[in-house]
Amino acid sequence: MVAAQAPSREAAADAALAPLTGYTVAVTAQRRADELATLLERRGARTVVAPTLRIVPLPDDEALRAATVELIREAPDLVVATTGIGFRGWLEAAEGWGMGDDLLTVMGRARILCRGPKALGAVRAAGLTEEWTAPSETGDEVVKYLREHGVNGQRVAIQLHGDPAEDFIQTVRDGGGAAVAVPVYRWTLPTDITPVQRLVDAICARRIDAVTFTSAPAANALLRIAGDQAADMLEAFRASAEDNGVLSVSVGPITAAPLTRLGVESVQPQRARLGALVRTVASALPKRSRKLQLATGHSIELRGHMVLLDDQPFQLPPAPMAVIRALASANGKVLSRAELLGHLPRGADGHAVEMAVTRLRDAVHLRSCVETVIKRGYRLNLEV
Repeated sequence: MVAAQAPSREAAADAALAPLTGYTVAVTAQRRADELATLLERRGARTVVAPTLRIVPLPDDEALRAATVELIREAPDLVVATTGIGFRGWLEAAEGWGMGDDLLTVMGRARILCRGPKALGAVRAAGLTEEWTAPSETGDEVVKYLREHGVNGQRVAIQLHGDPAEDFIQTVRDGGGAAVAVPVYRWTLPTDITPVQRLVDAICARRIDAVTFTSAPAANALLRIAGDQAADMLEAFRASAEDNGVLSVSVGPITAAPLTRLGVESVQPQRARLGALVRTVASALPKRSRKLQLATGHSIELRGHMVLLDDQPFQLPPAPMAVIRALASANGKVLSRAELLGHLPRGADGHAVEMAVTRLRDAVHLRSCVETVIKRGYRLNLEV
């Protein structure tokens, strides 16, 4: 079972009917992971933090130093700043090598393009002036700008942001320019991939309701770590809400691309911001809840690991939750013990079905919610 960060007792009480009450949301980012988890928990979610990548700064990397020396020796005509943290890290590394002033001088003579406001802020903080900033903060817009304005005969420095930035580099080369890649930092797999492997297990078992992605490399890394389980994991992502599918939530289309290519649809905010990502999760998950009316007059709502009975939340263990989900999907039809057994964790037996039904009835304090049909099985006692 994946270790989850549950809200405090006070926070849980305050968030009893918060939009993400009952849902478990995974965070795959390393940078700002705690901030993202906190924002989700404030909306009632239970979070699983399992960074799929580790950012490795390169202040002493020979490739970064070599690119800096090359650009100082032969100044660029154009500089593409892709991230604020990366651009600042580059300047700090150059200063540490005694090249800071020289690098700022050549940049001051070049035209500077920024991929969004964070890169823009770092450029201006360094005393430099930009020529243009991508309105929607995407690499595709920068590529389009380079193509429309032309780079023939120009020397273009491209500050990388963890990916190889092949689109940028190829666009410059196709346009007759010379591309100089500046590898400020790179992504690598975590030193300990155990938390991610547990996350993969939980996704395949559909114990996770949504997975958030803030970078394309993070999505690629999850697929890579999944290994032989990748097919099962993708099936969980592709499944519908009725089949207890896992929702993929990406900060933007570039981030979603690795999963999109594999047939996984991701919901995305209109703006690539952490707060907007959280609001998107808080809006999308409740729409996937299952609401049913019992014949006894009570209403139930299925939310992740929780059942709301007349809007009162009851947290259920995995087996009873699996039983009520299966019965809800049956829409009042009788399911045999064998059929219900197929929804329980591996290794369970027929007795486990009876125990799960008993625990379900006891947990919500309503024994009439599940009806026993003698010699046939169980059904949810729904209103006709």
